[in-house]
Amino acid sequence: MNLDPKIRFAGVINNKGRLVEGGMRDGVSTLSSVKDDEMLFMELVLRIKMRQEFDAQLGKVKFAMALREKILEMSFQIDSHVLFVVSESDVDFCALPKKILQIIGR
Repeated sequence: MNLDPKIRFAGVINNKGRLVEGGMRDGVSTLSSVKDDEMLFMELVLRIKMRQEFDAQLGKVKFAMALREKILEMSFQIDSHVLFVVSESDVDFCALPKKILQIIGR
């Protein structure tokens, strides 16, 4: 969260799609319901597992990013967990993922 003031959410998701650590930045309102977040986390883990099918041919995914109209979503695999970061859509989306990769040692 301290990395950039435009980060809205940072959380660690386990391999079952459950949030195990982290959450919303204080003072920032969520754009989705708790139920929607649960579905998003499960879908995120499924997408990562599907991408792993191509690791042998293409190499491991360092991060994935989706630029939406309202937000920017980034996911970083850390062993069997996923670091999921959501920021404002106007964040510097070239610099922020590189800073996160440095922090997590990837």
